Amino acid sequence: SDKIEDELEMTTVCHRPEGLEQLEAQTNFTKRELQVLYRGFKNECPSGVVNEETFKQIYAQFFPHGDASMYAHYLFNAFDTAQNGSVKFEDFVMALSILLRGTVYEKLRWTFNLYDINKDGYINKEEMMDIVKAIYDMMGKYTYPVLKEDAPRQHVEVFFQKMDKNKDGVVTLDEFIESCQE
Repeated sequence: SDKIEDELEMTTVCHRPEGLEQLEAQTNFTKRELQVLYRGFKNECPSGVVNEETFKQIYAQFFPHGDASMYAHYLFNAFDTAQNGSVKFEDFVMALSILLRGTVYEKLRWTFNLYDINKDGYINKEEMMDIVKAIYDMMGKYTYPVLKEDAPRQHVEVFFQKMDKNKDGVVTLDEFIESCQE
């Protein structure tokens, strides 16, 4: 089935990014840095587009002791700004630009968007629980000290005590940014 997938990926219309000049203007990277990033991206994804499965496989390499698939799923959705099931080089570079060189506000807004799983503009306890569980799964069973079973729930409770300023059960972007900056 790998061979079939490879052939499928080759027959997929290859995506070429818009001009590097345009990306240089939209990101905090130089043209030279964009060229290096593009080479690495094409190396991992010859078609120029990453689907969620490929993204998960690449991400899993960084967390050999845990299961990173759920966190990678949320991360993929945050990178996939068009919500069309694929991440192009432009999407990848825009996110990287924010995460590596964005302002504190831009980084926090991006992180809020990652945690706001259903994209309704709020983080509720269920969403936060899903993210925290995914992070614990990703870190694996071999953390030190060993985590207690209800650690994720406690983590979420502490998060909401700090973040949910008006105690309405959800965290808004403003509450999130204000709390993080404190």
